[in-house]
Formats: sequence, structure tokens, C-alpha cells
Amino acid sequence: MATTPDPDALPPTSSDSVDLDDKRPESVPPFADDDKPPRDFRFWLVFLGISIATLITAIELSAVSVALPTIVKALDGSSFIWVGSAYTLASTAVIPLVGGLAQIFGRRPVILGSLLVMILGSALSGAATSMNFLIAGRAVQGIGGGGISATTTIIISDMVPLHERGAFNGLIGIAWSVASGIGPIIGGALAQNGQWRWLFYLNIPIAGVAAVLMALFLRVPTPPGTMMQKLAKMDWIGNGLVIAATTSCVIALTWSGTQYAWSAVPVVVPLVLGLVGLAAFLVYEAIVPKTPLVPFVLMSTATGISGYVQTFIMPIVMMGLIYYFPVYFQACKGASPIGSGVDELPFALIMAPFGIIAGASVNKTGRYRLQIWVAWVILLLGTGLQITLEYDTPRGHALGFLVLCGIGLGILATTTYFPVLAPLPVSQNGPALAFFIFLRNFAQVWGITIGGTVLQNQLEKRLPPAFRAQLPSGTAIAYATIPLVRGLAEPLQTEVRIAFAQSLRIVWAVLVGIGGIGLAASLAMRALPLRKAVDKNWALERSGEELERSGGEQERTVGAKA
Repeated sequence: MATTPDPDALPPTSSDSVDLDDKRPESVPPFADDDKPPRDFRFWLVFLGISIATLITAIELSAVSVALPTIVKALDGSSFIWVGSAYTLASTAVIPLVGGLAQIFGRRPVILGSLLVMILGSALSGAATSMNFLIAGRAVQGIGGGGISATTTIIISDMVPLHERGAFNGLIGIAWSVASGIGPIIGGALAQNGQWRWLFYLNIPIAGVAAVLMALFLRVPTPPGTMMQKLAKMDWIGNGLVIAATTSCVIALTWSGTQYAWSAVPVVVPLVLGLVGLAAFLVYEAIVPKTPLVPFVLMSTATGISGYVQTFIMPIVMMGLIYYFPVYFQACKGASPIGSGVDELPFALIMAPFGIIAGASVNKTGRYRLQIWVAWVILLLGTGLQITLEYDTPRGHALGFLVLCGIGLGILATTTYFPVLAPLPVSQNGPALAFFIFLRNFAQVWGITIGGTVLQNQLEKRLPPAFRAQLPSGTAIAYATIPLVRGLAEPLQTEVRIAFAQSLRIVWAVLVGIGGIGLAASLAMRALPLRKAVDKNWALERSGEELERSGGEQERTVGAKA
């Protein structure tokens, strides 16, 4: 007698959902219709390991930039732009590859390998004796960081059904927000005390603890096949295309406005080649490989496309705020680098609780569209209000507007992947989330670049000509000016502060326009049901006693149905 299929494991009945054959290998033990994966101490220890791993990636994003001037001086460097870009480039380019490896080789070896690579990269970065040495170490860190971001997200999707995942996303968001909030303070404190190497060395024990937890408690099925069979399944041409195209785009965006003008050949050529390469990658994935990195089905529905567009837009706005609001505090309010980091702390810390609230509401109602719409409106309101900021606007107003932005971003951070996953069967979680993380990381580069370009162009127009003539060209104009503002005599000091406030006003206006694209894209979402099952192929392994008990219960259920 055959068992009745689990209705929650099947695609939702909707014209905007995708129906795929979701067969399971015979080696995977059957689950009763109402049976859920166990949530014993192993589940929570794996979740703890994921949270600890998240701390590393969040600190790398927020803390290192504060310490870079001190690091460059200590290593007798002349430019620190590639210290950040090497990490971003490596972490973004490697994500589709990581998603493919996790699908073919299994989650456990990929997350352990990513943590080990992060440990190696952190050790190399901390031991750096030159800028080139440090850049190489940061690239190794980036490979590990990209692997951690992608694989931890996939593992959560394996462990937690979609309809419950909002609350768990919120809990992960706490780790991210706390690390993002204290990261700049830690980085600044270590740099000021001449201990910048510990900014990298501290990752080693943190990653080590996460690796031990994963090694001991992440017991999931390993896909069958020999090493050669698994290697043959990998989409090597697709990986080569996406890595080359991403590298070309990031190089162009890194050089734009700093080493070369936007219209210069060294920027235009790699940017065009990169964008064409990404388009070619998507076309290739839809037609050629048997095991694609980005299956065409991921973007075959309006809801899925809406989710991916929002996923790309949200980080652009977020990084624009994270990178350029400190410029307002430092240039217009005279705050120190650490002081501006403290000013941004409410922004970081407010994101987590509202992310949890949004996730809990999705759990309770099974709906996600209203939360996303409200979040976009709040984010656009907060960003729009920043357009009213003058150089002498009370600090409390600026902080209040920033808190509004944090509320909107906190909700979006935990809800935008519901429209990505809701149309798909659970078997597509891995590639869907790998592409999700890739777009999110890639968008962060665009957010920094767009904000920097707008600020550069506006400052060139608005700074007093005599003062502007003394400064170097490129986006470094903002950071070259900020340390000088306090020492300027009046009325020049006020004129420079006014120029910064008016220039940043255009940055905020551009971010509002970009955020409007996200809101418009969200209107295409459909209200699809959220699954209450996970992919049994990747469920945590159960003990013999649990399997025996589950099997007996299932036999009784089948007998009753028969």
C-alpha cells in the first residue's frame, strides 16, 4: 500500500507556482504526513552554529572599514580601496559555485570548508606585512565569507519550513544587527590602540566554535555518487561565466570615480563586458546544463521575479545609508569616526526586533505581502525625510529619520525571500537561495558605488572653488575633506558643511528613487501559501529510536487510511 504524499511538500495550487517532480531517494527514511523533523538539542546547536558564523560575516562588513586608515598607515600603503573590494569580489563571485557544491556534495562539507577557508584568510590577513599580502588574505576571507553566507541560509531552509522561517530569520537578524552595530566600535577601538591585527585574528576562535558545532551536530544525508560522478555534475562553464562576469563588474565599479572617471575606458569596458557576461550566463543556464546553477524555473513566475528584484534593490538602499550617513555626521556635525559609528548604532539595533516582529507575523498569518509593502513605505518615508536635513538640523531629527529607515530595512531583511521561495517546490531551495544571496551581495557593491558617484559629482559642484582646487580628484574628495572641516576658519567651515548637506540631499533623493523601484516591484507579488514541510532529502538525521517510533506511527497511519 502506498502512503499519501505530504501535501505541504508539494507546490501550492496557484497559477503563479511551479510544479516540478520532487522525487526522493530511497535511502531517505519516510516521514508520516504530519511528522516534522526533530527539534531537539542538535537542531538548536546547529542553529547556534549558524548564528555564530553569521557574526563573522557581519563584523567583516562593518568593522574593517573603520580601521582601514590605520592599517594602511601601518603597512605603508597608499590606497585601501582593494582591501574592501577584494573581500566583496571574492564573496560575491563564489556564491553560485557554493550553491552548486552544496547541492551536489552536501551541506556539511561545504559549510565546514567555508569556515576553514575563513580561518585561513583571517590568519593571513592578520599576519600581513604588506598591502598586497593583506589584499590576498582578504580575498581568501571573501571566499570563506561567501560560502558561509550562502550555505547557512540554505541550511536554515533545510531545517525550518517556509511558513515558520520568518521568526528564525529574525533571530539570525539579531546576531547580524548586534555584530553590525558593535563592529565599527570594535574596529575603531582596536585601530586606535594599535591592535588592528586582532580584528582578523578574532575571527579564528569564532569560526572555530562554529565549525565544531557543525562537525558534531549537522548530520544530514550526503548525496550518493563517487567523487568523479559528482564533479561531472558541476556546471563548470556556468561557474566560469558568472565568476568572470562578476569580477569584471566589481573591478569597474571599484575603479569608477576613484582611479578613473565613469566615462573612462578602464571603467566602461569591464562594466559592459561584465553585464553582457551576466546576461549570457542566465541564457546559458536556461538552455544548456543538466544541473544548472540558476535553474530557469527560479524566475518563471511574476512573484519570484518580484522577490529577486526586491532582493537586489534593498541592499542598494541599505549600503547607501550605511556608508554615507556617517559622512553627514562627520562633515556636518563634526563627529569622529567612532562617534559616527555610535550615532548609527540605533539604526543597526532597531533592525533586529522589527525583523522578528515581521517574521512572527508571517508565521501567525501565513501572509507576507502586507509586511513587505509597509516596510517599503516606511523605508521610503525615512529616506525621503533625510532630504530635508540641513547642516544645522538638530541631531535628533537625523537619528529619528535613520531609525525609520532601520525599521523598514529590518522588516525587508526577513521577508523579501518569501516571494522568492513561495512559488517553488522545496527541492529548489538550494539554488534559489544561492541566487538570492548572490544578488544581495552584488547589490551592495552597486549601493556603495552609486552613492559615492553622486556625492563626488555634487561636491565638485558645491564646494567653494578655492577650497576644491586644493583637493585630489575622485571620490576620495569626501574623505579628504572631512578631516579638514574642523580646522577651517569661518565662514569657509560653514560653506563646506552646507556643501556636504546639499550634496547628500541628492544622494538621499537617488536612494528614494531606487527604493521606489523596489516598492513598484513588490506590487507584482501574489499571495501564495507558505509550505509547512522541509525537503526530507536534507533533514537532520534521526536516531534509530526516533526512526523506529516514526516508522511505527506511519504504518498505523497508512493502515488506518487503507
